Amino acid sequence: MRPDTPAETVDHTAEAARLERTAGLYPEDSEALLLRAAAHLELAGDRPTATALYDRLLSSADGLENPHLVRALKASNLWEYGHEAEARAIIEGVRVASPRDPAPWVIVAEALESHDELEAAHDTFTEAVRLLLTGVPQPPQPTHPLLFGRHRVRRMLGKSHDEWDALADTVHSLPITLDELHDPKRVWSLGSENPAELEAEITRLRAELGAYREALSRPFPVAILHWPETELSELLEAYPTLTSEYPSHETHLTTIESALRELSSSGTPNLGIVTGTVPSYEAFAASELSSPGDATLLPQYATTLAARGRAVAWPPQEGAACWCGSGQTYGECHGGTV
Repeated sequence: MRPDTPAETVDHTAEAARLERTAGLYPEDSEALLLRAAAHLELAGDRPTATALYDRLLSSADGLENPHLVRALKASNLWEYGHEAEARAIIEGVRVASPRDPAPWVIVAEALESHDELEAAHDTFTEAVRLLLTGVPQPPQPTHPLLFGRHRVRRMLGKSHDEWDALADTVHSLPITLDELHDPKRVWSLGSENPAELEAEITRLRAELGAYREALSRPFPVAILHWPETELSELLEAYPTLTSEYPSHETHLTTIESALRELSSSGTPNLGIVTGTVPSYEAFAASELSSPGDATLLPQYATTLAARGRAVAWPPQEGAACWCGSGQTYGECHGGTV
């Protein structure tokens, strides 16, 4: 499904089946693809089948990149169709595991919140914020939903602002303040007969919807292909005709950064980087009935990797590692070049 496809026109069951077939063709991407398939099944109302997909992932012999995320999604899904006890047990397991990825924390906290377990949701949000943001000078973008969710629950509980709420205010970028968005009394204004109050609430709801859309959006990026040094050496040894495309690894990295900066300055949005491997590229070339030495395949390969969810957004967040794999932060590495 393309990101610009209207949600109301999507056959979620068919899309889930397509993603499952794609996962069979690309086992190295099966985790991301099957998670998307499970999401479509949840949207289709087929929650038991979604749970079966989560179980399939969790029983994978190859292990998972994000097992806590899968467990959190499974718990949230189970609770929605009556399996509260099992969901609570999984949520407690996620909390005890203390993952360093904010996504599982957000999912389990919002599951508690949606079932009116506000104190438990507040404790979960707070635990995650303390774990992931203590001593961090600038909260990375993926942690923002933790701060916003905690702020929202605290407003519903009638708690006064604290230092984490103040931090949430600083990273909030919408014209309407978090206090307005999270005001528990807003729901009553929707029943008002005062046109001014209704108009003000509609403005707030539009702003909130925009925030949700931004948080949930996974746009199809313009992706540039990156080869790690060992992969590039193997590629050029096997297919020397590609040497004209890649004179050296250092030139390759410089070209990537320059191309992305040029695209950015021209106003191109949603830029990303995909990392290639020789086996994956050879498999792609075979699927296209072409030779891996054909340079015209390279941009097609990059687009295919992006479509399979392999793109990493560029530029990296402040303080994040550089995309090139040097181990330095982006600012110290390619982000600091002119």
